[in-house]
Amino acid sequence: MSTTDTDTGAGKGPDTGQDGEDLGAAGSQLSTAPREDAPGTVGLGVLGWARWFWRQLTSMRVALLLLLLLSLGAIPGSLIPQTGADINKVDDFRKAHKTLSPVYDKLGLFHVYSSVWFSAVYILLFVSLIGCIIPRTWQFVGQLRGRPPAAPKRLNRLPAYTTWRTTADPEQVREAALALLKRRRFRAHVTGDAVAAEKGYVRELGNLIFHIALIVLLVAFASGQLYKSDGTKLVVEGDGFANAIPMYDDFRSGSLFKGDDLVPFSFDLKDFKGTYELTGPNRGTPRTYEARITYSKGADGKEQSTTVKVNQPLHIDDSKVYLVSHGYAPVITVRDGKGKVVYHDAVPLLPLDGNVTSNGVIKVLDGYRNPQGKKEQLGFQAFFVPTFDPKSGTMLSAFPSLLNPLLAVNAYHGDLGSVNAGVPQSVYQLDKTDMKEFKDSKGKLLKKLLQPGDTMKLPNGAGSLTFDKEIKEWAGFEIVQEPGSGWALGGALAAIFGLAGSLFIQRRRVWVRAVRGADGVTVVEMAGLGRSESAKVPEELGDLAGTLYDPELAPDEPEAEPDAVSDSDTDAAAVVAEGAEH
Repeated sequence: MSTTDTDTGAGKGPDTGQDGEDLGAAGSQLSTAPREDAPGTVGLGVLGWARWFWRQLTSMRVALLLLLLLSLGAIPGSLIPQTGADINKVDDFRKAHKTLSPVYDKLGLFHVYSSVWFSAVYILLFVSLIGCIIPRTWQFVGQLRGRPPAAPKRLNRLPAYTTWRTTADPEQVREAALALLKRRRFRAHVTGDAVAAEKGYVRELGNLIFHIALIVLLVAFASGQLYKSDGTKLVVEGDGFANAIPMYDDFRSGSLFKGDDLVPFSFDLKDFKGTYELTGPNRGTPRTYEARITYSKGADGKEQSTTVKVNQPLHIDDSKVYLVSHGYAPVITVRDGKGKVVYHDAVPLLPLDGNVTSNGVIKVLDGYRNPQGKKEQLGFQAFFVPTFDPKSGTMLSAFPSLLNPLLAVNAYHGDLGSVNAGVPQSVYQLDKTDMKEFKDSKGKLLKKLLQPGDTMKLPNGAGSLTFDKEIKEWAGFEIVQEPGSGWALGGALAAIFGLAGSLFIQRRRVWVRAVRGADGVTVVEMAGLGRSESAKVPEELGDLAGTLYDPELAPDEPEAEPDAVSDSDTDAAAVVAEGAEH
């Protein structure tokens, strides 16, 4: 039989009052957080203030404050138009808010991510995290190289504590405790009359990984902003695209980006297909958008075929090709008064609604001569509906597919403005400053509704415009190159796992002391200490004590004294577990 005694202990924390002093090295920090210096006055001179500022900057509370400021600073970057994203929206905002715009300019709110104040917070956060991580890392390495501290003199001062008596030799108890703790994956060793063990280093490792991952995220975000490129291109079926800056319709890049950084590739749009809901309340809702393309890497790359879908981009090295929009491009043929073809091409029109009601312009820049033989330019405004509903009486499409296409056209002639001067001009707008209207028989602007195959005759033998039966589709692509996206993803995943480890794993220490008492019976004490108060430490201590309390260690134990607490062998482990308190 064995005799078991329990002691509830004082239960005070390891770092407070006289009890903390009794614990000695055993009560040392269970984390890699740097020790705070005792409060006092800052040393005189520049060096003293510099040390104080560095300690404040590299403290975790300042790092969290800077992270909060960075998050708050990103809010106006999401709500206010940014010059780096869409300068046209910024111009529109300036026109609509003439009072706020000067204030926003002074605060740098139209270019938040490149502003002085945002960059300052970003750099300070970067320095603060590095200053936090370096001492924590060295301290953690030192803890890994060292051994768990020796047991304090008074184990009953620890939050979780239990004790029992046995006739087994102290050496036997310590050997059994050492083997048990190592089986439970504790780092354990015998020091003096006790076994010291420690577990849960992954918590501190997760904490370090989390902070290192934040630095990786910051670096990835910075490099992505500095070296990124983002452009859009509208491609009509049968046409192609080469990844060069002049080929883009719209192009934006980071401040350190160079044209040579673009990934060399090209592709051709072979076919675009869109399907829509035909019935029910969601009639007309897109079901699939698919662009079938052939592409090749580099100048002499092998041609490959693939299909680009919404949210399923084409990956070519560091570039991603996204399918972002689509529309129709009616094929138009324009002839002069002698029947000569002066224009024949598919004209991409821009959608105005979900049913792809579209508009645009047709510009004949060269090759046309009026009936008097004088060079002139032609301009046509076009309005297109893929499904015209005669019952509605309006030029609004009833369905996005080509069920009953109709094209409305009006005509102008003269000078298209700055085109001949080499000044860029929108292909979707018609400058009518130096243009004259073609008049119909009633003296009004010449207009006509055309079905596929119809022709509009220009007055006085000026020529004609034909809406060909072929109607092509176009697809809008966004080509994005973000060199830091892979690192950002890796940093985000590492931060999640590191944070999970630091939250759900508890670092704790366990000591088992076995000494021979004055009556010759071995007294066994077991105590545990965690970084924070938790039921897990007492539960684990009770489980360890129940396993270590083995009757085979004391086969010849005498009868218990009358004033001792006596239990049967079957209930001993349960009593020991109940003795573990917190």
